Amino acid sequence: MHRAGFVNIVGNPNVGKSTLMNLLVGERLSIITSKAQTTRHRIMGIVNGEDYQIVYSDTPGVLRPSYRLQESMLNFSEGALVDADVILYVTDTVERPEKNSDFLIKVAATKVPTVLIINKIDLSTPEKLEELFDLWQQILPQAQIVPISALEHFNTERIIERIVKLLPESPPFFEKDRLTDRSLRFFAGEIIREKILTNYDKEIPYSTEVVIEKYEEGDGLDRISATIHVARKSQKGIIIGHQGAMLKKIGTQARHDLEAFLGKKVFLEIFVKIAENWRDDEKQLRGFGYVE
Repeated sequence: MHRAGFVNIVGNPNVGKSTLMNLLVGERLSIITSKAQTTRHRIMGIVNGEDYQIVYSDTPGVLRPSYRLQESMLNFSEGALVDADVILYVTDTVERPEKNSDFLIKVAATKVPTVLIINKIDLSTPEKLEELFDLWQQILPQAQIVPISALEHFNTERIIERIVKLLPESPPFFEKDRLTDRSLRFFAGEIIREKILTNYDKEIPYSTEVVIEKYEEGDGLDRISATIHVARKSQKGIIIGHQGAMLKKIGTQARHDLEAFLGKKVFLEIFVKIAENWRDDEKQLRGFGYVE
């Protein structure tokens, strides 16, 4: 008997969804920063056992949209409730359960088997954790609750045990040696965007989009050409920095991570262009892959 299915990871920003996804898959597929809205797309990671295949999807953190890009991100999260065989709803010991209650109501109403992950238990006390158990059992009575610390790798093996039992009987959906549905171009863009998130403050990280214009694979060297699109003219100078210092810095950091990810040398060149008001422009959002 073989089991297979789609396990979609949903929840509010900054609860550890991407950290958990990478841990469960065993590879660093989702970028991780301390900033909210780090994840913008649904990112798939595939885990295979002898008699099962788990197809995970990391999704953007749930938020109230302020512009069209965020509407698309919310659509990714809400769509994950519909096409899942199992839902992993991730919370932590810090956030308020009533945060984004509209989305939580949809989770409570779903007929899809749900596993509630309470993350960051290393930051809590046994008494507080017991209160959270009782509270979440009232909010999501149909869910199985698993307390973990993704950062400390504590109790995460129980998640896989629960998931496998909930998966339907099915042949695998993908080849058994496949890791993800995303291309190298996608991951190259995400690694560059991660460096923007970690090196810039305020609105800059949320006003940029990275597009890989050219990706040439070689035996010992990959050549990558990327463009950082910014929403306003004033942001272009901030991204580049004085005499190009900031652009050189993020380029160097991204190249090092790309070489570690790919296991080979990388030649990386990055340009900056203005894509006026792209976060609210449906045509540009479609071109960037946020609107079908």
